[in-house]
Amino acid sequence: MSGHSYNKIWLHLIWETPDSQKILTRDARKKISNFLFEYCKGKNIYMKINYVNAEHVHALIDLPTNLSVEECIKLLKGSSSFYINKNRITRNKFSWGRGYGVFSVSASQLNNVINYIKNQEEHHRVKSFTEEYQLFKEKYGIENNENG
Repeated sequence: MSGHSYNKIWLHLIWETPDSQKILTRDARKKISNFLFEYCKGKNIYMKINYVNAEHVHALIDLPTNLSVEECIKLLKGSSSFYINKNRITRNKFSWGRGYGVFSVSASQLNNVINYIKNQEEHHRVKSFTEEYQLFKEKYGIENNENG
């Protein structure tokens, strides 16, 4: 085996504003989405798609070999919070809520997840973020507790 390291680990990342507050305007959401793509390019994180909602973000990435899941999430949440505050994209000081969800995606399900993320606006006309997140946790066998 050569000295190179390889992986192909698709991850569906989800994180939210504090208490799922709908504080991100359409203009802010577009700026944050563009920032996330550009930031990922600079960090050699391949982001296939993202969608920034008023109160949460969905992103599909291929996890690079040099980062853990936690390191990647910290980079994305921390850098985007810094960007939002530096550019005064929200009225008040901004920070993301605690925690995150990360769900593995098999190659065979990639297009389904891409379409799911693309259609967030339509999806959330029917289902709230809280309902959506609960279904993700159930689907992946994650038990409800105060830390999850």
